[in-house]
Amino acid sequence: MPEKHLSSQFDVELGQISTLVLQMGGMVESQLHQAIYALQHLSVETADQVMKLEDKVDSMEIEIDREISSVIGRRQPTARDLRLLIGVSKTTANLERAGDEATRIACMVKSIIDSGMPRSLPTSELRVASELATGALRKVLDAFARLDVEASLAIINDDLHLDAEYDGFLRKLITYMMEDPRTISPSLNLLFLAKAVERIGDHAKNIAEATIYIVRGTDVRHTTPEQREAALQ
Repeated sequence: MPEKHLSSQFDVELGQISTLVLQMGGMVESQLHQAIYALQHLSVETADQVMKLEDKVDSMEIEIDREISSVIGRRQPTARDLRLLIGVSKTTANLERAGDEATRIACMVKSIIDSGMPRSLPTSELRVASELATGALRKVLDAFARLDVEASLAIINDDLHLDAEYDGFLRKLITYMMEDPRTISPSLNLLFLAKAVERIGDHAKNIAEATIYIVRGTDVRHTTPEQREAALQ
């Protein structure tokens, strides 16, 4: 949290907003864990649980946005406090979108089960990418809670590993489809699943960038690793 203010109530309000963000993040993290479980075990029940959480996540985003607007209107924050509120707004937007991707995974799992997808397709090979995305979301929530620039920077750099996993999985699916045209339809389902997982990693990266913006006031979006390191010296 930023330094103390003359108004202790302002500190309380900022703390309450940050707490809401972490609660929302925990809910999205639970969605993702359940979505991956549903995929690995082809569980309709677990997929349904993921989809039920979507409304709660959406409601939390609206609540946090309302709180931010209220604080800005009443307190007219400046400098770092305004950066905090802007960064929080970006964070909640990315958490909501990550939750959407988890819900999309759950919907695709139900579609795959209904279509009787061949068990020979490489669903298990999504596990590595899924673990990377889950780990990135967990780490970025911790980095946000501690306003940790170094941890945020590491999360941004690690996103390249998830991109590489996605590219490798895509190549394997193309091979399956070329060898057996009957696998084209279920393979496309898996492709959409893999893309949803990759996007969750992107949203974690975006939250890490927002955290750096909160702490340093530096925009590191669309920069190379070298540019980021130089900007944060």
